[in-house]
Amino acid sequence: MASLNYNHLRYFWAVAHDGNLTRTAEKLNLSQSALSVQIRKLEDRLGHPLFERRGRQLHLTEAGRIALDHADTIFAVGDELLGTLNETGRARNALRVGALATLSRNFQLQFLRPLLGRNDIELDLKSGSLTELLMALKALQIDVVLTNQATDSDGTTSFISHKLSEQQVSLIGTPSRFDKPRKLQHMLATHPILVPTKNSALRRDFDALTDRLGIRPIIAAEVDDMAMLRLLTRQDIGLAVLPPIVVQDELKSGELVEIAPLDGMSESFYAITLDRRFPNPTLKDLLS
Repeated sequence: MASLNYNHLRYFWAVAHDGNLTRTAEKLNLSQSALSVQIRKLEDRLGHPLFERRGRQLHLTEAGRIALDHADTIFAVGDELLGTLNETGRARNALRVGALATLSRNFQLQFLRPLLGRNDIELDLKSGSLTELLMALKALQIDVVLTNQATDSDGTTSFISHKLSEQQVSLIGTPSRFDKPRKLQHMLATHPILVPTKNSALRRDFDALTDRLGIRPIIAAEVDDMAMLRLLTRQDIGLAVLPPIVVQDELKSGELVEIAPLDGMSESFYAITLDRRFPNPTLKDLLS
């Protein structure tokens, strides 16, 4: 079996980072046709096209994105070798994770815990809106999106929603607000309540619950960020509508207490991936 030609790989690597064949050819002091030939030879060797042309622009295919990830690692190790002859760092597998900015940090940590501390894994963590993250996933810039809502395929891209867990939602507050046992209806009607914003499924479920109970709660704050909701609850601004995992440390320490589960309310957590021919093996193991 013929070995990989690293000159071809470097030419591809240069074009992939520059994004322009003509400009890269000028930088390498090559003709555009000669550079194209080198890349075609690499594609023939790998058995997959690495670029697709859209108008005048070159875009990486899925195989091209994977080849670029490996090329980055290969040439980074080469640079390290030149810098320090007595140490040749070991290449590591990269996992690029995007998480909804408002998602529970405790849940994210729980999902990633099997990889933490492993010397063979390099984690790249990003946060943002769901729209931004799905665009990055679609462009193969990240491997997985962590979110609290399932995502449907959009007609051009096949998204896969892996349900990771479902958490009961409870009413949570400081011990001073629960000095003696009281009925849930009384707590909801007499204490200020911290709730998710109206565009969330949790808020819709909460409004439906209070409507069934005939209660008009005192809304102290509407918050779309679980970290802020956690902080406001700790500051005793009101009772919070939360999955206990968000405040698991405070519940263990006794700083907060779970007053009562909210009937019929739960939050699901998902890992969104693409239907890829070459899935990230680290992610595949993590999901399985």
